[in-house]
Amino acid sequence: MNATEVLEGLSHSEKKVLVALHKLEGRASPEKVFEAGDFQQLVEVMNASSWLQSKGAVEIDESARKAYALRDRSLLEKGVPERRALVLIGEKGGSLGVKDLEAAMGKEESSMAIGWLMKKRLARLDKSGAEPMLHLSEEGRNGLGVEMPDEALLKRMGDGDIFEDQADKAALELLKARKGVLQDKLVVSRVLRLSRLGQEIVAQGVEITDEVAQLTPELLQTGKWKGASFRKYDIRTFAPCQYPSKKHPITRIADEVRRIFIEMGFNEIDDEYVQPAFWNMDALFTPQDHPARDLQDTFYLKNPCRLPLDDEDIVQKVKAVHENGGDTGSLGWRYAWSREEAERALLRTHTTVNTIRYLAKHPDPPAKVFCISRIFRNESIDMTHLPEFQQIEGIIMEEGASFDMLVSTLKDFYHRMGFDKVRVRPGPFPYTEPSLEVDIYYNGSWMELGGAGVFRPEVTGPLGIKHPVLAWGLGFERLAMLKWNLKDIRELYVTDLDMLRQSPIF
Repeated sequence: MNATEVLEGLSHSEKKVLVALHKLEGRASPEKVFEAGDFQQLVEVMNASSWLQSKGAVEIDESARKAYALRDRSLLEKGVPERRALVLIGEKGGSLGVKDLEAAMGKEESSMAIGWLMKKRLARLDKSGAEPMLHLSEEGRNGLGVEMPDEALLKRMGDGDIFEDQADKAALELLKARKGVLQDKLVVSRVLRLSRLGQEIVAQGVEITDEVAQLTPELLQTGKWKGASFRKYDIRTFAPCQYPSKKHPITRIADEVRRIFIEMGFNEIDDEYVQPAFWNMDALFTPQDHPARDLQDTFYLKNPCRLPLDDEDIVQKVKAVHENGGDTGSLGWRYAWSREEAERALLRTHTTVNTIRYLAKHPDPPAKVFCISRIFRNESIDMTHLPEFQQIEGIIMEEGASFDMLVSTLKDFYHRMGFDKVRVRPGPFPYTEPSLEVDIYYNGSWMELGGAGVFRPEVTGPLGIKHPVLAWGLGFERLAMLKWNLKDIRELYVTDLDMLRQSPIF
């Protein structure tokens, strides 16, 4: 922008700063500008100068210096303890017993004085006799009538703050070593300077007049706007970013998934985080010696460590399926099923526990339900794993439900989520047959996002279900990572305010 354009958009305060700087030969502190410009508050000068700096009309030079002030003035009034000790020892001919010094100064202060006498080599402590004695050194005798450097600095500080670069370095270090004596602060000095553009603006003539910066109801109602001088706005001038309130990206994606399933005719369900192993494992035909039940994979609870099983009819049918297949035609796992193992309390390792418990209460078709909920696995935290994460679960149970229906449902869901290329491939799971894994094509490669299949008879039989059940468990965080182009799963749960502010609304 040229000088004329900038001048037309200057505020009343900005013009006053330019005029004041011009009077002060183009360079002055904010305090001097405050006085010369007849401002009401110093903050007006700084605010206007910041805007002028953003427009290139003013340059602000800043320098920071460390200053020290006395925190405790008692040392200034009484003097340093080693000085008083030095005088007492000198009055006794250069030697004094430690007990006599304690009697004169007090035990705590004399101990402090002795320490500083030793540190400054003003005296030596002699413990060879019956009583410890203090003897002045040559430096001590020479210092009896001479002010020490730290004493001189202490006296100067009594008159006001001292900048670090104005103090004797050794003396300052001695004072800093005394606990609670000094306090430091950073003093920032600013100098305002007219830039070349600012000089050009002033040369054109800056007229300070009252201008209207905002049209108000009063101006319109009274008609004063007719004779008012309106300030010209520059849309290119810097303005702070304004961020609208919005939901966390995780919440937004959950809402999108929820909306899609509801539009597809599903109802949402959920259940408790804490479950007996029976519903988390046994009811899904997972053998009791399966590796997934190990402590390395599953979080078991200490209190309560057991959860009783209520529906005895289902419990006995699941037991029979595990031991010999029951009425399903399966051979089962052929081992002695343990009720104690089935009652162990754990944090659910998948959300399939929600759908299997729902089916136990609603064994008759139709059923179309889903959930987006939290699960827990004993995983080490890294860029692709968390011990606590979420899963998208769903089932369809109806007469004539088929594997083709399952595939088309999953493809339809991911197409609605914005992924054009979706494929399925075989994938083994302990409680579905046939089973599949679903992939989407992203950034030039296929990525696996979950597993699905048709519940085996060993799962549905004990619940009294007579029709096929199509089931799936899909990764929620991995889906969110793809939507937000993230490489590290931990970024989804880091409270990075800038990332949240800049995330788009969709």
